[in-house]
Amino acid sequence: MRKGTRVSLLLLLVMTGAHRAAAQSPSKQPKAGAMETDVTKIKQAMLGNWDSIAPEVRPSAAKNADGSLKPFYLKRTFKYLPSDRFELEIVNSADPYGAVPLARIKIGGHMLWRGLHPIAPGAQKVDFVADESYEVTPLAQGFAEVLNKVASVGYAPWAVNSSQSIFGKSFVPFGLKEGTNFMEYDLVYLRGDLLFWGARNIDGRGFDTDQNRPTNLQIPLIRK
Repeated sequence: MRKGTRVSLLLLLVMTGAHRAAAQSPSKQPKAGAMETDVTKIKQAMLGNWDSIAPEVRPSAAKNADGSLKPFYLKRTFKYLPSDRFELEIVNSADPYGAVPLARIKIGGHMLWRGLHPIAPGAQKVDFVADESYEVTPLAQGFAEVLNKVASVGYAPWAVNSSQSIFGKSFVPFGLKEGTNFMEYDLVYLRGDLLFWGARNIDGRGFDTDQNRPTNLQIPLIRK
C-alpha cells in the first residue's frame, strides 16, 4: 500500500471515529428533561394573541389553465390558550392586499407537540387538530353561490355573513370527510415577538402527512 493511500485511510478512520464519538457523547445530546423544559418555556411564551403582519400568499391546490398553481391570499389571527388549545381565524381574499375578502374560516382545537424540528434551534414539530370547532362564513356573494353548488347537502343555503359549522361534516371544497377532524402536520418556531409556522409546500401539497410536514419557515405572526 502506498504511503499516500495509508495516510488518507488513517485520516478517514480518525474522522469517522471522532464523528461517532461526538454522536454518542452524552454532552452532545439534549437530555429528555431539558427538552421538556424548553417546550414548557415555549408554550408559556406563546400564550396570547398573534396576528398576520400583512396579507400573505400561499400556493393553493387549485391550478390555472396553464397548469400553474393559483395563489391563495389570507390574513391570520391566532390565539394560543392553556392546555394546548388554540383558536385560529383566517380571512381569505381575492386580491393580494386583502381589499376583497371572500370567506372567513374559524378553527378551534388542540396542538400536539412532536419534538424538535431541524429548521432552527428551538423549532418544534406540532400537529394542529381541529377537534373542537370549524366554521365557514362567506363574505362575498360569488363565494356563497359557489358553496350552494358544491356544498349544499347537509347545509342551509349559504349566504353572505352567515356562518355555518362544518365540524365533523363532509365539506367538498376543503376535502373534509364526515366524522373526521381536520389536522395538519406543521411546525412552530418562536423568536421574540415573532411566531413562525411552516411555509407551504411550493407544489401545493398540504400538510396532511408527516412526510409532507413543512421544512421551511412561513412569514411570521406578530404578538398582538
